Amino acid sequence: MKETIKMMLRTVLGFRTSIKWNKASMAACISVFVIMGAVTGCASTKGNDKATIAPVETKDTKVKDNTSKDTKVPVNGELKVHFIDVGQADSILVQQGSSAMLVDAGNNADNQTVKNYLDKQGISELKYFVGTHKDEDHIGSADYIINSFKVGKVYFPKQTATTKTFEDFVRAVKGKGLKLTVPSVEESFKLGDATVTVLAPNGSSYEDANDYSIVLKVVYGNTSFLLTGDAESISESEMVNKGLDLGSTVLKVGHHGSRSSTSQNFLNKVNPKYAVISVGTGNSYGHPTQDVMNRLKAKNIPVYRTDENGTVVATSDGNQVKFSTNPGSYKGIASNSSGNAKNSTSTKTQVVPAPVTPKTNVTTKPKTNVTTTPKSTAKPSTGNKSKVVYYTPKGKSYHYDKNCKTLSRSKTILQFTLGEAINSTHSDPCDVCTY
Repeated sequence: MKETIKMMLRTVLGFRTSIKWNKASMAACISVFVIMGAVTGCASTKGNDKATIAPVETKDTKVKDNTSKDTKVPVNGELKVHFIDVGQADSILVQQGSSAMLVDAGNNADNQTVKNYLDKQGISELKYFVGTHKDEDHIGSADYIINSFKVGKVYFPKQTATTKTFEDFVRAVKGKGLKLTVPSVEESFKLGDATVTVLAPNGSSYEDANDYSIVLKVVYGNTSFLLTGDAESISESEMVNKGLDLGSTVLKVGHHGSRSSTSQNFLNKVNPKYAVISVGTGNSYGHPTQDVMNRLKAKNIPVYRTDENGTVVATSDGNQVKFSTNPGSYKGIASNSSGNAKNSTSTKTQVVPAPVTPKTNVTTKPKTNVTTTPKSTAKPSTGNKSKVVYYTPKGKSYHYDKNCKTLSRSKTILQFTLGEAINSTHSDPCDVCTY
């Protein structure tokens, strides 16, 4: 025993002198080896002279655990996200297990389209209805849907409107004994095994109504969907600057592919594998714009489009997302010089027409007994009545162009549909921008 310890001491400690062994020296040596054992137990096995500090190993383990797919919340079944084809509008059904949420409900004229689609999916109850914002192409059929189905909770931003569409929506909500709940940013709620988190709006006073849009991130296992409503670059910048978790598997492209949304910085932060655009065929708004399509193409993001693919259904098993159809094209519409691309309807080949010389043989205007001037043609009464137009509270005219010079004197610019304009006290078409 003594000889063995001597040899070990000489080897490890480099002793060259002899040791006079007694009980005290033996006890001291044993103590040395106990201490050495504790140290060498933490020492690196790679031949380093320095010992690896324990917290480093703990830190490494935590990092590995946090990035491991095994740490994700387990999921059961599938998550289905249906981007319903409602033309130049939005309506998205999200299903997980027996729970369902509807985000927007298309135009007023889409009430049967949306209801029939929900019926076909076996929906009898909506746990949540989310109206992203007040535009008619998002809440047009909300009243009909809320009256037709059992609804648990209704989310809506802190936003009001004087339109009949909005009034019908509010009346339907109250009629069901519900209220409009304003969500808070980073608030989360469960939809089956999916988690839905609110990411916008981050402000309460926007010049453009679209920036009030509620933005939702739906997370299911290792996959996620970012549903952006009509949020534009102002809202996008706020989300980026706030450092919110934007990374998503699927991006619902904002504002139907308008050039005012899907800014490059925002797209880089989301970094989606796939994109979906809800947009109408042959629309006059110039959506989706070629600028946005080029950004998506540059990042090799497959794009699914309701104007080319019809209703698009994305199904997640928690690890990967599959689509019900093949991707669409990257064909967009060149941006027009006026910069007006609000609430668009995308078209494959149509470019927003420039103003033409007014015809002089048309002398009638909708809802007015005053003889019209040559510039005020009958076009508004025969156009797309779901088209968004602009007006001021005290003005008598509606405008196609929000940037119209006749609106520049007003601090308050409101919007509603052409159909609502014709039947309102703002039924006189602007002589500058509506001919």
